[in-house]
Amino acid sequence: MPGDEYKNNASSPAGEHGGDSCSQAIFLLLLLKEKWVLSRMQQPAAGDRSTAIPSQYPSQASLAAGSTCTRHIIEDPEWSLATVPHLTELCLQHIIHNFEKNPILDHLLPEHQRKVLDGLSTGLPLTVTANLISDEDYWKRCCTERWQVCDISNYGDSWKRMFFERHLENILKCFIPNTTDPKQVLELIPLCKDYVRKLEVDQFLPPVKADEKEERDDLSDTGSDFGLGEVSMHHYNLRVLITALPHLEELHLTYSVKDCGMNFEWNLFNFTYQDCCSLAVAVKMCHNLKVFKLTRSNVDDDKTRVLVRNLLDHPCLVELNLSHNLIRDKGARAVGKLINHSRLEILDLCNNQIHHLGAQALAQALAENSTLTSLNLRLNCVGDKGGEAISHALLTNTTLKSIHLGSNNLSEPTATLFSQVLAQNTTLMSINFSCNHLGLDGGKQLLDGLADNKTVTEFDLRLAEVGQETEYLIHQIVWANQEAARLGSLQHPPTKPL
Repeated sequence: MPGDEYKNNASSPAGEHGGDSCSQAIFLLLLLKEKWVLSRMQQPAAGDRSTAIPSQYPSQASLAAGSTCTRHIIEDPEWSLATVPHLTELCLQHIIHNFEKNPILDHLLPEHQRKVLDGLSTGLPLTVTANLISDEDYWKRCCTERWQVCDISNYGDSWKRMFFERHLENILKCFIPNTTDPKQVLELIPLCKDYVRKLEVDQFLPPVKADEKEERDDLSDTGSDFGLGEVSMHHYNLRVLITALPHLEELHLTYSVKDCGMNFEWNLFNFTYQDCCSLAVAVKMCHNLKVFKLTRSNVDDDKTRVLVRNLLDHPCLVELNLSHNLIRDKGARAVGKLINHSRLEILDLCNNQIHHLGAQALAQALAENSTLTSLNLRLNCVGDKGGEAISHALLTNTTLKSIHLGSNNLSEPTATLFSQVLAQNTTLMSINFSCNHLGLDGGKQLLDGLADNKTVTEFDLRLAEVGQETEYLIHQIVWANQEAARLGSLQHPPTKPL
């Protein structure tokens, strides 16, 4: 009989399968109902789907006396056996409706688990679902009902990971210090810690103060522009959260405010020194962190040195991105020290204020380094002194594969020395000199150095003033190298790690 698989559960102790006395009573009532329906189906029928009233059948005595009687047939024209749900279905519906108070899942048969999961609401508390439900279809519904764009490929093809990472990110983006209850984050940590691998937070809200308007009136526009508006504008301290996420591998942060509209103030984008110290300690204690990005956050030299001091000899960090900040030569020197006291492979310092002294410090580290494969210095001011120092370093470096020196006020002296790099270096594959002033002679020097080069497959010389003919000839050499590399990869495909 349908539902027989749950008969034993009805007579078991209340706590054995997560049920209670009320659930057992309902279960028994449903069982009695089904038995009553089946017994009704087995009664003699006076017609199709009909039942005769026994009290109105004529007796033998009345028939003998020739008396007449009337037989009444009572019938429900809408009644059908198909409309009577199986006991199993009624039990599953009861489990679904009471899942928040009494989550029963593991003790169900696989096909019944599927029906329960498909019927569960996506609005159930995470305290109920986080550690109990691993079904990807359920978490897919949670994601698609909450966010319009869901690219699972960015989350290791896991819907559950996507949900918890984005849910945590949204809480952090809306967290207001001294206003939002910190329990919102602390209570979520034990629920999400096993699933969070990456955090991308592009907004940190400053605290709201009662006397904020008076302070604004006291600060002139010029004072705000020069950062004099830093008055207790510290943001949420990530230390407790980051150190409690054992699987966190990527951390992308931007200390700014989005969609501020007419409420714009410079101090809304102020990454304070206290913020920096707290973050640096947290990153140091995050031993599995591989990628750290802190962009568009007004990170200056002092804050850079604080960060570097805590990142020295980090066991796993392979990518550091400090682009679009305020790093000058002192900060660049600190980063140069980090290059040779870490396992960094990718370094991005794009759009800072690094001049030739900072570039020379980076070049000195680069000459001795054996791990860095990519260096991005686009939109700085290294000039020819910095460019020549980097070129000298690349004459001995054997690991760097990509370098970006676009928009750095470089001219012919850098191009002349870099032509030697093209002739000797057999590691560089991608070079970007766009938006510089290399000149016609500088372009010819690069062309001569590239003549016998077989490794460079990308060379960007747009707006470098090298001349169209030189740029075309360099493009032809690079294209030939690309084809050779493609054919080589076809003949010797890379072996997949076991």
